[in-house]
Amino acid sequence: MDKYKLDTLCVQAGYSPKTGQSRIPPIVQSTTFVYEKTQDMADLFDLKSDGYFYTRLANPTVAAFENKVAALEGGVCGIGCASGMSATSLAVFTVAGAGDNILSSQAVYGGTYNLFAVTLPKLGIECRFFDPDAPAEEIEKLIDKNTKMIFTETVANPSIIVLDFEKIAKIASRHKVLFAVDNTLATPALCRPAQWGANIVIHSSTKYLDGHAAALGGMIVDIANFCFKGNDRYSSFNVPDESYHGLVYADLPVSFGTKCRAQMIRDFGAIMSPQNAFLSYIGCDTLALRMERHSSNAKKVAEFLSKHPKIEWINHASLKDNKYNKLAEKYLPDGQGGMLSFGIKGSVEKCAKFMEALKLITQETHVADVRSCVLHPASTTHRQLSEEDLKKAGVPHNLIRLSVGIENPDDIIADLANALEKV
Repeated sequence: MDKYKLDTLCVQAGYSPKTGQSRIPPIVQSTTFVYEKTQDMADLFDLKSDGYFYTRLANPTVAAFENKVAALEGGVCGIGCASGMSATSLAVFTVAGAGDNILSSQAVYGGTYNLFAVTLPKLGIECRFFDPDAPAEEIEKLIDKNTKMIFTETVANPSIIVLDFEKIAKIASRHKVLFAVDNTLATPALCRPAQWGANIVIHSSTKYLDGHAAALGGMIVDIANFCFKGNDRYSSFNVPDESYHGLVYADLPVSFGTKCRAQMIRDFGAIMSPQNAFLSYIGCDTLALRMERHSSNAKKVAEFLSKHPKIEWINHASLKDNKYNKLAEKYLPDGQGGMLSFGIKGSVEKCAKFMEALKLITQETHVADVRSCVLHPASTTHRQLSEEDLKKAGVPHNLIRLSVGIENPDDIIADLANALEKV
């Protein structure tokens, strides 16, 4: 399907039915699978053949969704996970262990920040945070022989910083470090990180990929463009894995993806459920259409808010005076997505008053589905951060995160205008 354009892949990739089979992937709601020959089972456990033997490792419905997202991202292997957070965790654990470190942009989703800053250090993995806008030489100073990954987001949640891909890709390439990108808020409909040097792409499929707030899930896509063989940073890829009869992952064409599934999914068990995979697969059918509407709606909303006297500031890269507009034109030329953030003039209490006055737009701990919603990150998703960390993450106390849906833009703007009158 490589010859097809992305909007065609959204509809067609991932599953090809044969004569008499269902047109869409069936929900294979089974934990296990039957085989008549003992050797067939043995070959599956030895990774010598493809197939399904236990849903904790692989499932036909999940595989259809994995294949679709891998095709959309231009990757070779997708791994469906229970959530976006489990996808991020498993990606890190695939390459890093006690004594290692990773680098991460400090402007990441609050849950990711807490995983990196609090939980990983308890397991012996250090995270060194950097300002995504910092010069390359400043970021490079954080890298040492134990650095296993550089982690970033295409569009940062909720600061809406647009990543300078080429800057980070050059750093990763110079030091032969794995470059992982969370592409949740852009999706492959607007940006393909693999085209800009990323090695691993991560999604919270709960967001735009599903698109309807119906299915929890995460996805890891291995682009298979990183050479582990002979790389001293990744000894675990270059020595035999005795838990898989001496398999050397660096010798395989899909090194990261195989190790992630064979070790991490096997041992942590954070696999996506067939039901959620089915819903997310169906959601992806309309991804290209939805992202076009999300982007156009958000641009109109951003223009409205940028001129409103009660708005102190606004972040959306579609605005010409936005700090990241040039990067967005380069990396997100087909739209900048439906996420934006803005600050209400005055006290934090005014933020609450504004959000409570909204009628169409609802308050939710969620983003990136067809319905518009708002959240106050400093008191919710980022409330565990210190004042200093909030500042580093680009989350002031008057920041309101707005996920612009696909409703009529006039109705969205009218709701915002009415609520601002109450402030």
